[in-house]
Amino acid sequence: MSNRTPDQGTRQQKASRLDGLMRELLATADIRVDGARPWDMRIHQPGVAERAFAYGNLGLGEAYMEGAWDAERLDEFFYRLIRARVHEQVQPLRLVFHALRARLLNLQSLRRSWQVGEAHYDLGNDFYEAMLDRRMTYTCGYWKDAATLDEAQEAKLDLICRKLELQPGMRVLDIGCGWGSFMQYAAENYGVTCVGLTISSQQARLGEERCKGLPVEFRLQDYRDVDDSFDRVVSIGMFEHVGRKNHHTYMEVARHCLKPDGLFLLHTIGKNMRSLTPDPWFDKYIFPNGDLPALGQIADSAEELFVIEDLHNFGADYDRTLMSWYRNFEEAWPRFRERYGERFYRMWRYYLLSCAGAFRARRMQLWQLVLSPGGIPGGYQRTS
Repeated sequence: MSNRTPDQGTRQQKASRLDGLMRELLATADIRVDGARPWDMRIHQPGVAERAFAYGNLGLGEAYMEGAWDAERLDEFFYRLIRARVHEQVQPLRLVFHALRARLLNLQSLRRSWQVGEAHYDLGNDFYEAMLDRRMTYTCGYWKDAATLDEAQEAKLDLICRKLELQPGMRVLDIGCGWGSFMQYAAENYGVTCVGLTISSQQARLGEERCKGLPVEFRLQDYRDVDDSFDRVVSIGMFEHVGRKNHHTYMEVARHCLKPDGLFLLHTIGKNMRSLTPDPWFDKYIFPNGDLPALGQIADSAEELFVIEDLHNFGADYDRTLMSWYRNFEEAWPRFRERYGERFYRMWRYYLLSCAGAFRARRMQLWQLVLSPGGIPGGYQRTS
């Protein structure tokens, strides 16, 4: 006779059923549970399937952070998972509130906009120096003719300068300037003056040191509070933090700050469908209140304000960029292990490698749009 209570027996039956279902779904992506291949999932603790079906990527990610499962090549695990659209088969009812909250509320209000700076960008300048390229460019590199991360990031910065048709003496606004890599490069190589906005005090502090002696100004300021006039406006990897409720306001600010004959370059990660809501694991652990735009949402927000002169997608390059960051992170980790701990290590590994897999599967894109206030007479000539 079994010593199990009826409730225990029911829970074990449910766990067994979910475990079997997880194995079936993973098999459609050529992923085996406890298999020997680098992308196979190895279970170390019970309950992984229950958490994944109950909370989606939030449950799967938290289980990974706690060491409940592993995959040697986490990037390949996610590439296969996403490419086979396995994630679409898991629709946790417990995350309905999260989806409604993202759709209905303004999670990127003026008060909330500073949260991501404190939670993510203020982690430690030395940590980011170790992970990024020599200019500390925390956005997608341009790998067309590049062999190293440094080359890819400089190629991206130069591509932006050429797309903006920068000339000496121009005044440029950089919305979401980070540590100032674009402003530093543009000031050194194109003779422009720059004003950069950031919501990270640590970014501003180090950026000022790195750009010392250049005509570059850092402002610890939300984009909604700027009221200057500029020849050019650029925003590289910041629109992801704006939020759907604020897209049009953001475009209005860019238009208001831009001279009538100016150009605005928007560089942003994007999603394929506007109906997708922010991922709950990334919202909780990596980018609070982040909200990737769909291309249609960008176009909607620019309507009556800008002419979209050019659109360039090089999202596949983000895979290579993220893998470069991951290798730098792994190499530098012994220096940071005591400060951040094992849970942070697994969280950061999950972040970098799941994103690499998502870009490899083409679930996420990287767009550069060039916009003008009234259209360029004769048309805009693309630089590549």
